[in-house]
Amino acid sequence: MLEVTCNDRLGKKVRVKCNPDDTIGDLKKLIAAQTGTRWDKIVLKKWYTIFKDHIKLQDYEIHDGMNLELYYQ
Repeated sequence: MLEVTCNDRLGKKVRVKCNPDDTIGDLKKLIAAQTGTRWDKIVLKKWYTIFKDHIKLQDYEIHDGMNLELYYQ
């Protein structure tokens, strides 16, 4: 179990617990449940890497305590 922090830099900072074998799409659904936005409108980035929905967190080497950038499209 790992905890990921997502910050949209507009005042919303979300901490989500998930498993390493969850996909980015699963993580987006957990974030959407906490923020009240639709999960398909969420974009997760780290620097210039936009994370794809079907790839697992462990494949992107997302670890416990990592910060991701949260954007809305």
